[in-house]
Amino acid sequence: MSDSDVNPDAESQRFFISYTSADERWAEWVAWTLEEQGHQTTIQAWDFGPGSHFLGEMQRALSDPGRRTIAILSAAYLRSVYASNEWQAAYGVDPDGTKRHLLVVRVEDCDRPGLLRELVSVDLFDIDREKARGRLDRMIVRSRRKITEEPDFPGQ
Repeated sequence: MSDSDVNPDAESQRFFISYTSADERWAEWVAWTLEEQGHQTTIQAWDFGPGSHFLGEMQRALSDPGRRTIAILSAAYLRSVYASNEWQAAYGVDPDGTKRHLLVVRVEDCDRPGLLRELVSVDLFDIDREKARGRLDRMIVRSRRKITEEPDFPGQ
């Protein structure tokens, strides 16, 4: 199965993209990619416009029970108190991970300290766009991710 194959059973979903300003380009790429696939995203750069109340917008995004959170993880994200509050709020909704409410996307080779270490993450760094898109597609699927075609025989 190639990294660009998509699970046809993935329904339209809603996501909040948690990131720091240092990773805004990654956050926008992730949001754009998901919206191109028919999903809805909430991202500060696009949705928190002039005149909006930042904390109110954050509260609405994080308290929506049907909205999943994608943490764009980098060294800058790990240093941010605000980003820490965002992923912890998402973690608190689903601490055992059964709903896959908090999804972690590493955009650089950085540590996953503490509770973040316990979550299976997806790495988007050091790969091409199509491979990254394929990983993102498979990450959001909540059901079993069995491939649709027989894998190559690993022996001779």
